[in-house]
Amino acid sequence: MITIAFIVFTVILAILYIRRHLQTGKLPGSKLFVAILIVVIGFVVAAAQPFILERVDAGHVGIKVNLTGDNRGISKFEYKTGWVIINTWVSKLYEFPTFQQHIDYPEQSVITKGGFSAVIKPSFNYSLKPGDIGDMFSNLRLDVKQIEQQWLQTAIVGTVNDVANKWAVDDIFNERERFESDIVAEANRRVSKWFVISQLRTNIVPPAALQQSIEAKTQAIQEVQVAENQAKVAIAEGERKIAKARADSAAKVIEAAGEAESIRRKQLTLSALYIEYIKAEKWDGKLPTVQSGTGSGMIFQLPK
Repeated sequence: MITIAFIVFTVILAILYIRRHLQTGKLPGSKLFVAILIVVIGFVVAAAQPFILERVDAGHVGIKVNLTGDNRGISKFEYKTGWVIINTWVSKLYEFPTFQQHIDYPEQSVITKGGFSAVIKPSFNYSLKPGDIGDMFSNLRLDVKQIEQQWLQTAIVGTVNDVANKWAVDDIFNERERFESDIVAEANRRVSKWFVISQLRTNIVPPAALQQSIEAKTQAIQEVQVAENQAKVAIAEGERKIAKARADSAAKVIEAAGEAESIRRKQLTLSALYIEYIKAEKWDGKLPTVQSGTGSGMIFQLPK
């Protein structure tokens, strides 16, 4: 933008110079040459001048770094916002976002507890701490994209590997949420000086052979659970039958006891005289065809 301003200024200056001499009615060749020279000089100056006008976008922090002096001037920086004039010969402007950024890293191999290898493809969000951006730049001397692909990637992948070394591989897949929470906590401990890490996903994939082993173990656990449930059902059914048998037995005992008590009560109420009365009441009046008894003779019914 400053370059364009230089060009426009020299062109206007040349036009004013020519117009002034045209007012006299003539334009000597020497004067025309001067006008052209002004324009040429303006273009040269515009092309060679070191000043540029840059704008720090909203949601970003600008770091204006002095490129001269001791240690390349890295220790001398200023925070900038809005429009900033930069002398490219002695300074440079870096922009760092202060809002959350998302990163997907390529596949990496990690070693879990027990020596098993697994593949991860980490993805996560991060945000920079605005007040510490200058310190980060002084230490790393990189822009944000370079930091993402170098320092930050090394820190995140190293964290995943170190945490995975403490976890058995089947526990990782059975408790993935807690595994990834441990990684986020450890990652924030390591990069908290300049970054805040959140919503990390390892997207971890086990080897094929290990995947089959995990599936077999899971199936075995499920089968054991099914067998335990069936055993519980059988026990419950047995207890139900025992309870029913006890109830039936108790009912029969109660019934038998009732009958015995009834007989006992009847026996208590029957007298010998009452028994003879019942016998007489049920007799049809016929004597037996043969009758004998003690102290009496025999009675025979002779045919007629």
